[in-house]
Amino acid sequence: MPKTKIGFFGGTFDPPHIGHLILASEAAHQFGLTRLLWVLNPDPPHKQEQDITPLHHRLEMLERMIADNPGFELSRIEIDRPGPHYTINTIRYIMQQEPDAEIFLLIGGDSLRDLPKWRSPSELVTAVSKISVMRRPGDSFDMPALESQISGLTDKVTFIDALLLNLSSSEIRRRIADGNVYRYYVHPAVYEYIETNHLYR
Repeated sequence: MPKTKIGFFGGTFDPPHIGHLILASEAAHQFGLTRLLWVLNPDPPHKQEQDITPLHHRLEMLERMIADNPGFELSRIEIDRPGPHYTINTIRYIMQQEPDAEIFLLIGGDSLRDLPKWRSPSELVTAVSKISVMRRPGDSFDMPALESQISGLTDKVTFIDALLLNLSSSEIRRRIADGNVYRYYVHPAVYEYIETNHLYR
């Protein structure tokens, strides 16, 4: 019997956008994922100095965005457990619940570059089956240098085969604040929610 393959896609999703959807859908297809968990981090330790949109708004936007895809699952694993929330701890918890599953970690190119700064990066790399990376135009990182800091990383990393998009939540927030067009960078349900609730102004 084939192993369960679980995708783990964590983030603040502030706001969630089509780049997130592309990464998730391509990873699910290319790796034959059984389930893909969208793990919303309520209070990320590495963003304590940033203003983050209240959890209930981010949760509602994410729920609306993924509602029409049965392969996507909104996980409350970090919302319902006390923080601080580090990816390695959450993945350990999932592995306790699903001991026979393979875990596929989905990240962007910027996160791959910063991986040595994460909590217990070597343990994280050992724990997961693959690290699926979505690149943006102009992404640059030195894999040999990363490998020297995190042994075994190179064998775990697979780059997602997708059209490159230079899209980020921070850029969308900036565009909204500046009064620029952003409608087609986000799912229609997310656009409607942002407009109705006057977010990011």
